[in-house]
Amino acid sequence: MAKDIDLGYGAYGIDTLDLSIARVTAEHRELYRVQNAQGEYAAKVTGKTMFAAQSREDYPAVGDWVEIGEIDVDHTTILRVLPRKTVLRRKYAGKDDAQLIAANIDTAFIVESANRDFNLNRLERYCVLAKDGGIRPAAVLNKADLVSPVELDEMKSLVENRLGNVQLIAISAKDGSGMQALKDQIERGKTYCLLGSSGVGKSTIINRLLEEEAIETQEISDSTGRGKHTTTAREMHFLKGGGIVIDNPGTREVGVADSEEGIRNTFDDIEELVRQCRFSDCTHTHEKGCAVKQALEQGTIDRKRFENYQKLLEESNRFEMTKLERRERGKMFGKMVKNVKKDLKGRKGY
Repeated sequence: MAKDIDLGYGAYGIDTLDLSIARVTAEHRELYRVQNAQGEYAAKVTGKTMFAAQSREDYPAVGDWVEIGEIDVDHTTILRVLPRKTVLRRKYAGKDDAQLIAANIDTAFIVESANRDFNLNRLERYCVLAKDGGIRPAAVLNKADLVSPVELDEMKSLVENRLGNVQLIAISAKDGSGMQALKDQIERGKTYCLLGSSGVGKSTIINRLLEEEAIETQEISDSTGRGKHTTTAREMHFLKGGGIVIDNPGTREVGVADSEEGIRNTFDDIEELVRQCRFSDCTHTHEKGCAVKQALEQGTIDRKRFENYQKLLEESNRFEMTKLERRERGKMFGKMVKNVKKDLKGRKGY
């Protein structure tokens, strides 16, 4: 196999001898890099695929298994995308559309910084995105060397209280502490991705995992306490132990699309209380017999966690409504075109 790497064939039941099947290892605008057991090639999608695509999700993403055409030296074409086992997507910033980030991921390592970037609400948002796509989330608290042991313990407690059974690993990619615990979570043939804001240290973490400076990084800013954004494209990296890690450009905004399933899985304790409310349309504000209101008053659920749950659910519902409106507008436009054509055919000389 090229570079003696494991692309994860076993996890997806793909025959390594089938050279017509490759995996997307990098994405740069409209150009892709794909790899199979024979080698690595630059690739583009066919015009037929572009014409048939109805959304961004119809195009390949890093992690996808694809069928490729004939190979010309080091170039090929992507004929079709094979069914995805898991997907990671988020709402485009400022748009009513979803962005496909990566596919066929087993675990998403959500990276938070232990200094100024620490944000529980954003951590929960990433958990929603992961669970909605069938991906197991795990939290990585980086830059643990920048806070005191007491502060670190407080942060760990906050994460555990908000996220429950989501695994948490505290590390310092800079001095290497805790990195072995992270490496121990990575299995041969499995695919992982790193999610988080710009400057939380994702690229430095991958360099540590690779045991080489494969990705350019920049020093932490004294004024903001954050590293500067360096990753500009999604790319797959192969570890010596056989694991696969995908780096992702950081983002300050984590919008959820139609992520109702992910929200219910992330906030399953709140969902259970909602089902116990006396009224099915309970607003959890003033109704008698409201299990959520009672739990908030008793302190059995965190108020900030509940507020974030409501906000995420509202975003998801709003996105779903917008999607339905777009679909309805599309149907109306189609009917209008059909009626115009029918009218024109009825005219003389058409």
